[in-house]
Amino acid sequence: MTTTRSPVHYAYVLRCSDGSFYTGYTTDVERRVREHDDGEGAKYTRGRTPVELVHVERFESRSAAMSREYEIKQFSRARKERLVEESESPGASDPGDDG
Repeated sequence: MTTTRSPVHYAYVLRCSDGSFYTGYTTDVERRVREHDDGEGAKYTRGRTPVELVHVERFESRSAAMSREYEIKQFSRARKERLVEESESPGASDPGDDG
């Protein structure tokens, strides 16, 4: 019997060229960042390129990732900045780096 592995889901935060933050959901972080940079991502990021990936969280289900995306979108700018600082701290794991 063969088991099918479910896709991994991610909530992510980008820093746009104007310093603003954009939060999104995807199953492929690298592809999604490329789409944003190419002007094929969200309307919000068009004209705010290049973007920089500053935070990623990994989830086993789409609903969990989308719930976290919504939660982060409700954060104040100061709270988003703290989230980004925490993920840039030494010793912080990189959930987007699967090898």
